[in-house]
Amino acid sequence: MAISHLHCLQSVRVAFPGRPSDSNNYYYGRDNFTRKGSSLVYASTNNLNRDLHLQSKVETVLDSVKWDDRGLAVAIAQNVDTGAILMQGFANREAVATTVSSRKATFYSRSRSMLWTKGETSNNFINVHDIFLDCDRDSIIYLGKPDGPTCHTGSETCYYIPVFDLLENQQDKEDKLALTTLYSLESTIAQRKGELEVPQSGKPSWTRRLLLDEKLLCSKIREEADELCRTLEDNEDKPRAASEMADVLYHAMVLLALKDVKMEEVLDILRRRFSQSGIEEKRSRNSQA
Repeated sequence: MAISHLHCLQSVRVAFPGRPSDSNNYYYGRDNFTRKGSSLVYASTNNLNRDLHLQSKVETVLDSVKWDDRGLAVAIAQNVDTGAILMQGFANREAVATTVSSRKATFYSRSRSMLWTKGETSNNFINVHDIFLDCDRDSIIYLGKPDGPTCHTGSETCYYIPVFDLLENQQDKEDKLALTTLYSLESTIAQRKGELEVPQSGKPSWTRRLLLDEKLLCSKIREEADELCRTLEDNEDKPRAASEMADVLYHAMVLLALKDVKMEEVLDILRRRFSQSGIEEKRSRNSQA
């Protein structure tokens, strides 16, 4: 998985819509806005004062974006769980309004001069959880969860061509995703798992040994977890705690590989628990048992 360290981001939570829109109508929750020229015109009679205030907030956010001379801004789609940069396109005012409304990442096609929603032909939508503006307010991030591969080539993201490999004349090398440390580790473990059926000479790697011996793996997880706890109980320093946590994480990821569970699935569960108390979460698990 890839991740971008993007700074100076400002969260833009305009609304929590539930209905799709066409190019001229936008729905914010239960509220209907119709576009006339460059403005969104309120078209509902429910709670007029509140809804007019919401319309004003939406317009204020859109007005604050520094659109270029064509009315566009760079729009980047990022995976909410992994941080992977999925793709980059352009968005205009209507595209952002549609994204807020539909919760589907929507862009503006410069070649076709029209809005397009990622996934409208492939069904690989990017379900937007939040929208961010950068500190200069001239670029946008759609933070969301993809339904499938983002790239038209079938790749998980559109970023899989390493420049340093090109500079070293390794053009024939297999394409690879831009991976951060965590997902590079997951990829290596998966590769070792895929090689289990291949006979090897010499001393096997530690990962291979763990993959082939479940009892050894489980004993190491328990051992490393205990050593992590001891860093707290014995008041050991921060580097020691970080080192022991790295051991716990690595061995746990080997177990996840054996269970065919990806780290993205784990992070997805953690995200869903953010707004849920531990007591409620445990109660829900008991009710599902």
